[in-house]
Amino acid sequence: MFKRIRDEIGVVFERDPAVRSRLEVILCYPGFHALLFYHLSHWAWGRDFKLLGRFISYLGRILTGIEIHPGAIIGQGLFIDHGMGVVIGETAEIGDNVTLYHGVTLGGIAPSVDSQSQVNQKRHPTLDDDVIVGSGAQVLGPITVAKGARVGANAVVVKNVPAGHTVAGIPARTIGGHDASKPAPFAPYGAPSATMLDPTSRAIDGLLDQMDELSSRIQEMEAEQRRRNTGQDAHKDDDSS
Repeated sequence: MFKRIRDEIGVVFERDPAVRSRLEVILCYPGFHALLFYHLSHWAWGRDFKLLGRFISYLGRILTGIEIHPGAIIGQGLFIDHGMGVVIGETAEIGDNVTLYHGVTLGGIAPSVDSQSQVNQKRHPTLDDDVIVGSGAQVLGPITVAKGARVGANAVVVKNVPAGHTVAGIPARTIGGHDASKPAPFAPYGAPSATMLDPTSRAIDGLLDQMDELSSRIQEMEAEQRRRNTGQDAHKDDDSS
């Protein structure tokens, strides 16, 4: 346990350039605190002390603003940056070296059958190793975000994300990617700043630009047609005279 705590402090130094000391992490990082509550609540949950596990996780939510269900499975090296508003559901699974930013939801869908036997079925997403999820993103349902994928800020992900892909938008669409089998530069908030825009918004902006261009061309054609009509009228007046 103490080794894992030391490793989690080290993770903060790897991914947050603002950190200055280990004591700062221990005193001032809610993501670190939330993981301490999670480890304790998950220990109780796994030993069938369900109510105790939920109560410990509830205390963690009050103190950190981060809600992690004790039934969730979390690997090593999770970093929750800023953290406020993060929700990790009961059947969520998180691999190693995953980064989540504030406002992220790993949410579930209702069981397909409304019965007690369906309570523990998989309802929440799985994040494989090295995934980064940007602030405000919603990853919903029993889908998989594969190794090395990035989810841009405020994206809504409802389908599987292939390894190494970068997705953004509502619903999320692929906007880039990298080879997940090779080390990739860390991407704060899930995507490079140049590709953070919603791809749907970018498509609409492109259409608006084309409409402006077409409108200008139509105005030029109308002006040219008026000049021609004016010239023809003048020519007719000369012939009549």
